[in-house]
Amino acid sequence: MITLIRRELLDNLMTFRFAAAVFIMLLLVVATTAVLIRDYERRLASYDTAVKKNRQKMLERTTYSAARLTIDRSPNPLSIFNVGLDKRLGNRLGVNHFFVPTLWDAGKHGSDNPFLNLFSSIDLVFIFQGILSLLALVFAYDTLAGERERGTLRLVLTHPIRHGQILFAKYISGMICLLIPLLMCILLVLIMLTTSASIFLSIDDFLRIGGVVFMSFVYLSLFYLIGMLISAATRRTSTALMLAMFVWGFLVLVYPNMILTAIKTEPHPDTTLSAYNKIKRIWEEFDRDRLQYLANDPVPGEKYHFDLRGEGYTFRGLGGDYPSSLLYYHLTGFNFKTLEAESEPLVPHVQNYLRFFVPQVTNTAERIWLVRKPALDALYTRPAKIEQMLLKFSPVGLYDAATEAWTGTDLNGLQDFFTAVQRYHQAVIDYYLDNKIFESRLWFVGAEGDIDWNLMPQFSFKRSDIGINAKRAFPDLCLLLMINLVLFAIIFLIFVRSEV
Repeated sequence: MITLIRRELLDNLMTFRFAAAVFIMLLLVVATTAVLIRDYERRLASYDTAVKKNRQKMLERTTYSAARLTIDRSPNPLSIFNVGLDKRLGNRLGVNHFFVPTLWDAGKHGSDNPFLNLFSSIDLVFIFQGILSLLALVFAYDTLAGERERGTLRLVLTHPIRHGQILFAKYISGMICLLIPLLMCILLVLIMLTTSASIFLSIDDFLRIGGVVFMSFVYLSLFYLIGMLISAATRRTSTALMLAMFVWGFLVLVYPNMILTAIKTEPHPDTTLSAYNKIKRIWEEFDRDRLQYLANDPVPGEKYHFDLRGEGYTFRGLGGDYPSSLLYYHLTGFNFKTLEAESEPLVPHVQNYLRFFVPQVTNTAERIWLVRKPALDALYTRPAKIEQMLLKFSPVGLYDAATEAWTGTDLNGLQDFFTAVQRYHQAVIDYYLDNKIFESRLWFVGAEGDIDWNLMPQFSFKRSDIGINAKRAFPDLCLLLMINLVLFAIIFLIFVRSEV
């Protein structure tokens, strides 16, 4: 058995296709990694700049109502392996008392580099998907058909060797030849990543990379077995090569793009209109309660910015579709450095109004979130999951989904961040309510230094641990392994029953 594996291995290692495979893979992977590291450094610099600007803007605010908390998502260093949704979805969210932020509300910070954007969809997994799968088929298409055509297979079977031993030897030798360029590429990538001044990988990150490598091995094994199946089912190498190229083109190029084209993720008009009408009714109900409060208020009417007068008044609008202009105004930020003497008697009225108004706004925002959540799931999340499910009918889709799960660039990985932002949003609201900030004077009037912004809740986010990544990748890994076993069993049955 060992002699047979050694023979098959030497036959593969001494071929031109092995040398070409190593050269092509090293060239592509090194060049792509260099570009991806530059792209990551650019995105990281943009993130750092955005965080500093947001922090500086908040420190310049003198009232709570004028402050705008903005949370920026840092780029994932493992997106170099599989970019997934890391660059496709937004990376900036505002946190305020009248809106519950979601994944689909995020904007983007930083300007894009047109040259680097040419590689926005290219990553290391993309190269492995296309090039390594093609090399696996090239190594496998003549494993049985070639020897059958040359007559050497009949000669081998004259020795006391079982059919299963022959298949196993060819499989082991072929996979070793494919693993050599794969591992060489991974080693060079790790060297480039660890020598980069902007990339810091933890122990968990190295374990995640190990998960990506293992998934790549299983993916290559599947395509190598597909090549062996074609080789076992045909008697001529030319026919096997044509079938292998057809299968590769369909599984890697045609089917994934066909699914991406067929699945439409555009919002359905009925779903959008229904959610919009429900939200509009919630705001109208809130406005009726607000007007009812004003009707019973001792101060008649509702005047523009409460008819306060003072120095340093600024107004900041946020945009949106609200029931009335005055309501819209009170949802936005304003501040006074000082108030005129004639405005001081109005302060208790303003504080009483805000004591009622702002908590009602936060409750209304929560009600609206309960409407938006199922609508957003129907408009975006569900089509994305259906698209991913259909893509899994191809090994490319399984491999891509599993490596996204390992690197944390899948939909679940990004939703972890935005779930953390929602928890932070609630922490800020609780902080305001516990300290009665909504009804305090500092909500609308204050001077520099009156507010210690360091006492505010601080946002923190830690990516999911390695166990969660493994759990998310496990179903796709099991499917790939199962397909490998089924293919090997089919190859064995065809090989045993075929004439040599």
